[in-house]
Amino acid sequence: MAVILSIETSTNICSALIARDSEILSEKICTQPQNHAKQLPLFLEEIINFARQNSVMPDAVAVSAGPGSYTGLRIGVSSAKGLCYALGIPLIAVDTLQIIAKEAIAKYGDNSLLYCPMIDARRMEVYTALFDGKLDKITQTEAKIIDNQSFADLLETQKILFCGNGSDKCRQTIVSDNAIFLDNINPLSSNMVAIAQEKFANGIFEDTAYFEPFYLKEFVGTKPKSPIVG
Repeated sequence: MAVILSIETSTNICSALIARDSEILSEKICTQPQNHAKQLPLFLEEIINFARQNSVMPDAVAVSAGPGSYTGLRIGVSSAKGLCYALGIPLIAVDTLQIIAKEAIAKYGDNSLLYCPMIDARRMEVYTALFDGKLDKITQTEAKIIDNQSFADLLETQKILFCGNGSDKCRQTIVSDNAIFLDNINPLSSNMVAIAQEKFANGIFEDTAYFEPFYLKEFVGTKPKSPIVG
């Protein structure tokens, strides 16, 4: 049974845990936005101390790979890579949209649906992809601008469950009897455990030196406002 430390920082929620097989041994979650840079190092220190004290040092580190917040992903991936180098263990990347879809499937429990996790981008844009009830990805990840024709063809014959922090703003735009919206579905490290274990068993690891998050879009910064001179 592999022991894997998982890190998720793609949205406003920061979480990390260590698990042996499917058993979560220690888990940390912070829901305070824009606090990842401060909170994640504390979480990881506590988890590694727990692992040393209980002789359950990780065999690998799994990290949420994106898409998502540019800053959040950068913090999570850099921390994961640092642990891999320090401990001499491999890096596992987990698709952030797959993490959200797994949570939705577990909560809704209907494998006949299509699942559409959405991560908020800007305005009416979301990062999204479609998954079936077995968690297999059936469309490529894309940055999609949502309008009243989005998913219209599929929704004529297929129920789709929309979830994630980008789905709320789409509720009034995607209108169909076959559209289901599930609230409070977030990417959490607890939903990475089974995916990471499967990748570990199959030897699917990243090149730690060259791995970069899947940002999907280039980072766009904003200039600070000029100070008002009295």
